[in-house]
Amino acid sequence: MTPQSWLVVDADGWSRMAEDQAKHGGRLLSLWASRDATGAAVVRAAYIGDAGVQVVSLFMAAQRDGYPGIEPWFPCAGRMQRAAADLSGLRSSDPDTRPWLRHAAWPADFFPLALNPAPPSPATPVIDSYAFVPVSGDGVHEIAVGPVHAGIIEPGHFRFSVVGEKVLRLEEHLGYVHKGIERRFTEIALLDGHRLAGRVSGDSTVAYSWAYCQALEDLSGTRPPPRANCLRALALELERLANHCGDIGAIGNDAGFAFGLAQFSRMKEQLLRATAQALGRRYLMDFVVPGGTCADLAPAGLRAACWKAENRRAGSVGTAPAPMPDGSLPPGWRQQGRDSRSRSDDRPDDSRAWPGPRECAANGRCSSDCSGNTSECSSGRRSR
Repeated sequence: MTPQSWLVVDADGWSRMAEDQAKHGGRLLSLWASRDATGAAVVRAAYIGDAGVQVVSLFMAAQRDGYPGIEPWFPCAGRMQRAAADLSGLRSSDPDTRPWLRHAAWPADFFPLALNPAPPSPATPVIDSYAFVPVSGDGVHEIAVGPVHAGIIEPGHFRFSVVGEKVLRLEEHLGYVHKGIERRFTEIALLDGHRLAGRVSGDSTVAYSWAYCQALEDLSGTRPPPRANCLRALALELERLANHCGDIGAIGNDAGFAFGLAQFSRMKEQLLRATAQALGRRYLMDFVVPGGTCADLAPAGLRAACWKAENRRAGSVGTAPAPMPDGSLPPGWRQQGRDSRSRSDDRPDDSRAWPGPRECAANGRCSSDCSGNTSECSSGRRSR
């Protein structure tokens, strides 16, 4: 998404812009800050509204310590401003100055995006002491959950303040998966950044790498070929569908509906296999590159992927699927009688591949028209 306008404002204009965007239904997309080795600093905010995307920049002198916070109009900006302070040392006027990303992983006076040399790791681990907002009153007690959870999910600490079964307050403490990616981007070549972007979140690698490549292409005035944009869109859609299948199944599992998890996990696996057939890999890391894509579409794989999508409903209810592009039925389906077909298994086992009738116990020496494909032919003899 290309910004429609870039604005440079002063401190008063920074606040007025936030107020105006909130008044007219605008949304805050992001807020970030940086400081170079000379101490020059800039904080930026991106808004989206009816007029499109607007990026607002506030340049500050080296001696200035802070900038006006916009959390009164956009509460979500509070965490962004705290993260910017951890990375660049630029603090807003927000009274909440607790660290959001640091977690005692580096000294409080070191800011990764200030481009200063990284300090050595402490000899002994430092205990992170986070000041949760206390809740007082008769019978109030706190329940701590996380950051390590029972499942393989991202870590997060949740502090519940409760009275009996009534939850008075829930406070989240996130940021545990921060890996120093922002500083790493400043240390690698621009043409290699898409690989790092694609590894921010492995199951959304197309989305992240495409965003990076689009920003780089806009900066350089490069326009990818139309076919490359179509391939990127196809890859992004396959990634989105697979993630939705996994998430919907997980929602069912959280409610104790294990059958739903099994079915959506099966659908996700089929989508990943179709992606591998069409684009060469299950998870499309490094598929999107600056200027286009690293591979073209495999025609046979695309036909197989389209067939799976068209016949997914037929397979789920046990009805006959349409023939594959080569005219055959897929592995796991067998013929019954002359016209009917039934499903035997989803697994692509070559031993059950269509066509090819099973060996008949009558060795074809009967008048039956079953061709030896039923569990018991009309002559009364079982097939092997």
